[in-house]
Amino acid sequence: MIPIHPRIERLQPYVAGERPEAGTRAIKLNQNESPYPTSPSVREALRRLGPELLREYPDALCGRLREALSAVHGIPASRIVCGNGSSELITLLFKTFLREGDAVAIADPTFGLYETTADTFGVRTVRVPADDSFRIDPMRLAEAGPQAVVIANPNAPTGLHLEAANIERLLRSYNGLVVVDEAYIDFAPEGVSVLKLVETYDHLLVLRTFSKAYALCGARIGFAAANERLVRAMLKARETFSVGAVAQLAAEAALADPDYVRLTVSRIAQTRDRFASGLTGLGWSVVPSVANFVLAAPPQDGPSAKELYERLLAERIYVRYFDAPRLSDKLRISIGTDGDMEALLGVLRRFGGNVC
Repeated sequence: MIPIHPRIERLQPYVAGERPEAGTRAIKLNQNESPYPTSPSVREALRRLGPELLREYPDALCGRLREALSAVHGIPASRIVCGNGSSELITLLFKTFLREGDAVAIADPTFGLYETTADTFGVRTVRVPADDSFRIDPMRLAEAGPQAVVIANPNAPTGLHLEAANIERLLRSYNGLVVVDEAYIDFAPEGVSVLKLVETYDHLLVLRTFSKAYALCGARIGFAAANERLVRAMLKARETFSVGAVAQLAAEAALADPDYVRLTVSRIAQTRDRFASGLTGLGWSVVPSVANFVLAAPPQDGPSAKELYERLLAERIYVRYFDAPRLSDKLRISIGTDGDMEALLGVLRRFGGNVC
């Protein structure tokens, strides 16, 4: 029998949200996808896609895309590395910069893939609890004495954010690797992103994705920005052709239509705020989110979060339930269209609690 590495045998894999069966009509609000189609510029680029794009290997270094990202974000292309979604880049940074036995500090709660990836590489995870309001103190992460700190900003699954000044305070006092995952940054207010600080701090690495605001989950593409030494190391360690030609084409086209992204982000934010108000009217406790989802607890005198999750599944409404400390009394609900969210509120009214 072929042996399996003991770490992999013990590994608790990251569990993604459920998917409706193909052809099933459902309201899918469990994976923080955009409820709107991707930019018309992307659709036009895909319509004009020629067969040679699939016949030939893609650009291994994503040269054109890195130049486009450089133009949009104002940082040199030499400080950018692209990957098969930010999930590949998370794996790559553990593979490149951390050794077995090292420690990484993360907030609790946060994105579960960080700990799963750490376990894969034998890196010890130090969970540092957020405060009673789920706010993160970056300095407390550093006080745990890790080789690296990973911060999702805005955080998942809470939707709360840190001002860039708070992260820069960490950068000034802590010399280990600081990873800031800005997957939801397009929904956040000004003064939150630390992307431009990669030109100031050599130990900062920022992650971005095209999955959320750009509606390219299915393309699987993201990028990391850091100083050139870190980027060169990641380029050496990455899979050679991990970003396909179609994904690169779609990302380039999406970057060329910033007005569309701003429009859809604004619509999602407006829907989010109306939905959060609707939940509050039903007696729910809602964490104030700046992302494209909300984390909320149902009224204590009604069905539990787990019961609601199961009953919503029976109604073909998919939301996210985490059976974990501090989260088991809540649901994370992605923001869909206005119609999706009104339908969900209608079902919740029917299920009980404080009915309006």
